[in-house]
Amino acid sequence: MMDILGFEFMQNALIAGLLASLICGVIGSLVVVNRMVFISGGIAHASYGGVGLAFMLGLPVLPVTAAFTVCMAMIMALVTLRARERVDTVIGVIWASGMALGIILLDLTPGYNVDLMSYLFGSILAVPRQDLWLMAGLAFVVFGLVLFFYRGFLVMSFDEEFARSRGVPVDFLYCLLIVMVGLCVVMIIRVVGLILVIALLTIPPFMAERRTRSLSLMMLLATVLSVFFTVTGLWLSYSLDITSGAAIIAIAAVSFFMSLLIPQKTG
Repeated sequence: MMDILGFEFMQNALIAGLLASLICGVIGSLVVVNRMVFISGGIAHASYGGVGLAFMLGLPVLPVTAAFTVCMAMIMALVTLRARERVDTVIGVIWASGMALGIILLDLTPGYNVDLMSYLFGSILAVPRQDLWLMAGLAFVVFGLVLFFYRGFLVMSFDEEFARSRGVPVDFLYCLLIVMVGLCVVMIIRVVGLILVIALLTIPPFMAERRTRSLSLMMLLATVLSVFFTVTGLWLSYSLDITSGAAIIAIAAVSFFMSLLIPQKTG
């Protein structure tokens, strides 16, 4: 592994993977304990509209996709707050609309020759240095928000009614969490792609939840697992010359099923 780190593209890939792992461990834990996996999947697929918009306007993909995804996340948050009984329907519509918009915009882009696979299944080995700075900025903002509102997220995650009775701004934190999920999705697009993003966002936290008794420890263990999956998958993709995103998720999936054979922590 050490010899391949001499290449700049591999250094960039490793840094991108570590940044994504940090955010996946933190935000993914909140997603799992709040049972927001389906919502996260909707945001991930809807973000494809941002990719299409960026190419049609000839602008940098990551900033445009981030802005578009945050807007879609806010719409999803506000609509689901007002129609809780129809959450699955609303998410399904936004999910499909975002994907359709992205495809249409790419079709309308003059001279379109983008490698679609790199956005659907990730292209971590092609992450440029400038994207790393934006990813680091997003990670700093998301981590700072989670740290600042940690107690509120903690109470909301395990007892929403109690949180409301204690004056915790549950609706605000719910919307904030969905927006942060959107930012997290944008970070992971280049690592594992839109199709596989939900796996990296949920597999490590789920495994960590079975082995820990507190949210903070769950976040820590989920981050460590994400780093392991990313680094191992990156090495495997380089060694076998296979798609990096798929390799990372394959490692995570195998580990997930193996973890089910180990008794869950009790008491």
